[in-house]
Amino acid sequence: MSSEKPNLPLQDGASRRSFVKAFSAAVGANIVFGNLIPDGVVPVAMGQTPEPFSIPGKPGLTILNDRPLNAETAAHLLNDAITPASRLFVRNNGLPPMKVDADSWTLSIGGESVFNPKTYTLKDLKSKFENVDLALTLECGGNGRAEFYPPASGNQWTIGAVGCPVWNGIRLKDVLEDCGMKDDAVYIAYHSADRHLSQDPSKDAISRGVPISKAMEAESMIAWGMNGEPLPSHHGYPLRLVCGGWPGSTSGKWVKQIDIRNQVHDGTKMTGTAYRVPKYPVKAGATVPDEDMEIIESMPVKSLITFPQSGVEVNLGDSLKLNGHAWAGDYEVASLSLSNDFGQTWVEADLKKPVNRLAWQQWSGDVSFPKKGYYEVWARAVDSEGVSQPMLIPGWNPKGYLNNSCYRIAVYVV
Repeated sequence: MSSEKPNLPLQDGASRRSFVKAFSAAVGANIVFGNLIPDGVVPVAMGQTPEPFSIPGKPGLTILNDRPLNAETAAHLLNDAITPASRLFVRNNGLPPMKVDADSWTLSIGGESVFNPKTYTLKDLKSKFENVDLALTLECGGNGRAEFYPPASGNQWTIGAVGCPVWNGIRLKDVLEDCGMKDDAVYIAYHSADRHLSQDPSKDAISRGVPISKAMEAESMIAWGMNGEPLPSHHGYPLRLVCGGWPGSTSGKWVKQIDIRNQVHDGTKMTGTAYRVPKYPVKAGATVPDEDMEIIESMPVKSLITFPQSGVEVNLGDSLKLNGHAWAGDYEVASLSLSNDFGQTWVEADLKKPVNRLAWQQWSGDVSFPKKGYYEVWARAVDSEGVSQPMLIPGWNPKGYLNNSCYRIAVYVV
């Protein structure tokens, strides 16, 4: 997790040395490679927080908001290759449906660009179409928002709004093809049973979608299960969309209707600044006209160190074994490197291939340290297009989306 603060006057010479000395006192050890700390970076150890709160069925998750419920997972709790339901973040936009009867649940396909509108029961979906099980990475578009400065509005996610369970269901494209799409089809849109916070039945809590090209990918799913069990109530029971590699907001929960549209969907949280970023770089804190914003599609390359937990102690002479995950939206991760000197040098870690397209990838590596003191280990992923994680926070945007700066942990060598 990056902990950058704005306008810290780290400079060459005496001024820089005095700040490194002050930081060393704060973290309780001499900061090895302290002269290499990038301007504006505060040691990650200074940003560590106590153990998170718990919610029923989600031990260890940190609650960011309770109306609607939003909770994230600490990095060290995400060490599993396949994310258990108990460790998957919760992102709600409204209030979950009060009464759910899976036996009577239906999914309707309609819209301007459908040839044969149809309604399916859950039993119909399970029996009529090929069942598939896919590990798909789900990440909130605002994951990392807490690190932007000036602060961006919204839930202040740090790093834990991501996971990669195995989803059980059917391919979205099979259902769309069963109903038939007209030549002018450009987008699909979902409508769900969650309630607007005002509880006004005429308002949607959220209604988003994806272009037809994304909907027709073999990895875009209508899911009824997670890790071989029915969807938990927090995650859309009994039916949801899963569009791996794109913002989690495209993977509507409690889905009741999917429309095939002849235009980009204009539902709730599809317009204005919602899940959009500027088309061009902007000054931090700037107001950006709506017409200069574009919809977020593929998520950027990113990585986590999930073991060990930040703050670990290592004996001098011992190497530190680390592991974690890396992912890259629609792409594959090509390499994962580690640094213990604030990005001056990097060593390549062992990176596994994804179990299927759009699943995150596991990595492992070793780092050694030249002398006693405080260090930070940074992880940096590069995707199959040659795009690397930035060392520091990427370009500011009004809603604090797409922070994919390098993840880092504090290490004390004793």
